[in-house]
Amino acid sequence: MLKSLLLVGTGGFFGSVARYAVAYAVGKMVSTTFPLGTFLINIAGCFIIGLLYGLFQKEGNAQSGAWLILATGFCGGFTTFSAFALENVTLLRQQFNTTAILYTAASVVIGLLLCKLGITLTS
Repeated sequence: MLKSLLLVGTGGFFGSVARYAVAYAVGKMVSTTFPLGTFLINIAGCFIIGLLYGLFQKEGNAQSGAWLILATGFCGGFTTFSAFALENVTLLRQQFNTTAILYTAASVVIGLLLCKLGITLTS
Protein backbone atom coordinates (compact mmCIF):
# COMPACT_ATOMS: atom_id res chain seq x y z
CA MET A 1 0.00 0.00 0.00
CA LEU A 2 2.81 2.44 0.85
CA LYS A 3 4.43 1.83 -2.53
CA SER A 4 1.12 2.56 -4.28
CA LEU A 5 0.69 5.78 -2.30
CA LEU A 6 4.20 6.91 -3.18
CA LEU A 7 3.63 6.17 -6.88
CA VAL A 8 0.35 8.09 -6.93
CA GLY A 9 1.89 10.96 -4.95
CA THR A 10 4.88 11.18 -7.28
CA GLY A 11 2.67 11.22 -10.36
CA GLY A 12 0.35 13.72 -8.68
CA PHE A 13 3.27 16.05 -7.95
CA PHE A 14 4.32 16.10 -11.60
CA GLY A 15 0.73 16.40 -12.81
CA SER A 16 0.08 19.36 -10.53
CA VAL A 17 3.28 21.08 -11.60
CA ALA A 18 2.38 20.46 -15.26
CA ARG A 19 -1.12 21.89 -14.69
CA TYR A 20 0.33 25.05 -13.16
CA ALA A 21 2.93 25.41 -15.93
CA VAL A 22 0.41 24.93 -18.74
CA ALA A 23 -2.13 27.32 -17.21
CA TYR A 24 0.60 29.89 -16.61
CA ALA A 25 1.97 29.60 -20.16
CA VAL A 26 -1.46 29.79 -21.77
CA GLY A 27 -2.32 32.82 -19.61
CA LYS A 28 0.85 34.56 -20.77
CA MET A 29 0.20 33.76 -24.44
CA VAL A 30 -3.54 34.43 -24.68
CA SER A 31 -5.60 37.11 -23.01
CA THR A 32 -9.24 36.04 -22.77
CA THR A 33 -12.05 35.84 -20.23
CA PHE A 34 -12.64 32.21 -21.27
CA PRO A 35 -10.66 29.89 -18.94
CA LEU A 36 -8.63 28.57 -21.86
CA GLY A 37 -5.78 27.16 -19.77
CA THR A 38 -8.09 25.04 -17.62
CA PHE A 39 -10.10 23.99 -20.67
CA LEU A 40 -6.98 22.85 -22.52
CA ILE A 41 -5.72 21.03 -19.43
CA ASN A 42 -9.05 19.23 -18.99
CA ILE A 43 -9.32 18.08 -22.59
CA ALA A 44 -5.63 17.11 -22.74
CA GLY A 45 -6.02 15.15 -19.51
CA CYS A 46 -9.03 13.33 -20.95
CA PHE A 47 -7.04 12.40 -24.05
CA ILE A 48 -4.03 11.27 -22.01
CA ILE A 49 -6.06 9.11 -19.64
CA GLY A 50 -7.92 7.63 -22.61
CA LEU A 51 -4.63 6.71 -24.27
CA LEU A 52 -3.32 5.21 -21.05
CA TYR A 53 -6.51 3.24 -20.45
CA GLY A 54 -6.41 1.83 -23.97
CA LEU A 55 -2.75 0.87 -23.65
CA PHE A 56 -3.04 -0.66 -20.20
CA GLN A 57 -6.23 -2.58 -21.03
CA LYS A 58 -4.48 -4.16 -24.00
CA GLU A 59 -1.64 -5.22 -21.74
CA GLY A 60 -4.02 -6.39 -19.00
CA ASN A 61 -2.20 -4.53 -16.23
CA ALA A 62 -4.50 -1.62 -15.36
CA GLN A 63 -3.39 -1.65 -11.71
CA SER A 64 0.34 -1.73 -12.34
CA GLY A 65 2.80 0.74 -10.89
CA ALA A 66 2.93 2.53 -14.23
CA TRP A 67 -0.88 2.96 -14.20
CA LEU A 68 -0.75 4.34 -10.66
CA ILE A 69 1.96 6.89 -11.43
CA LEU A 70 0.69 7.94 -14.89
CA ALA A 71 -3.11 7.69 -14.79
CA THR A 72 -4.06 7.92 -11.13
CA GLY A 73 -1.17 10.17 -10.13
CA PHE A 74 -0.19 12.34 -13.09
CA CYS A 75 -3.63 12.65 -14.68
CA GLY A 76 -5.25 13.02 -11.26
CA GLY A 77 -2.86 15.85 -10.40
CA PHE A 78 -3.14 17.36 -13.86
CA THR A 79 -6.94 17.27 -13.83
CA THR A 80 -9.56 15.26 -11.98
CA PHE A 81 -11.80 15.94 -14.96
CA SER A 82 -9.94 13.19 -16.80
CA ALA A 83 -10.98 10.61 -14.18
CA PHE A 84 -14.55 11.92 -14.35
CA ALA A 85 -14.55 11.52 -18.14
CA LEU A 86 -13.10 8.00 -17.97
CA GLU A 87 -15.66 6.91 -15.37
CA ASN A 88 -18.48 8.16 -17.58
CA VAL A 89 -17.10 6.52 -20.71
CA THR A 90 -16.73 3.27 -18.75
CA LEU A 91 -20.33 3.51 -17.52
CA LEU A 92 -21.53 4.12 -21.10
CA ARG A 93 -19.46 1.22 -22.46
CA GLN A 94 -21.04 -1.02 -19.80
CA GLN A 95 -24.43 0.32 -20.95
CA PHE A 96 -25.21 2.05 -17.66
CA ASN A 97 -26.48 5.03 -19.66
CA THR A 98 -28.85 6.35 -17.01
CA THR A 99 -26.15 6.17 -14.36
CA ALA A 100 -23.71 8.04 -16.61
CA ILE A 101 -26.23 10.77 -17.37
CA LEU A 102 -27.18 11.10 -13.70
CA TYR A 103 -23.53 11.17 -12.62
CA THR A 104 -22.68 13.85 -15.20
CA ALA A 105 -25.69 16.04 -14.49
CA ALA A 106 -25.41 15.71 -10.72
CA SER A 107 -21.66 16.39 -10.74
CA VAL A 108 -22.01 19.54 -12.83
CA VAL A 109 -25.14 20.97 -11.23
CA ILE A 110 -24.34 20.08 -7.61
CA GLY A 111 -20.68 21.00 -8.08
CA LEU A 112 -21.58 24.46 -9.36
CA LEU A 113 -24.18 24.99 -6.63
CA LEU A 114 -21.81 23.93 -3.86
CA CYS A 115 -19.02 26.08 -5.26
CA LYS A 116 -21.41 29.04 -5.26
CA LEU A 117 -22.53 28.17 -1.70
CA GLY A 118 -18.94 27.99 -0.52
CA ILE A 119 -18.21 31.40 -1.99
CA THR A 120 -21.41 32.83 -0.51
CA LEU A 121 -20.64 31.44 2.93
CA THR A 122 -17.18 32.94 2.97
CA SER A 123 -18.04 36.32 1.44
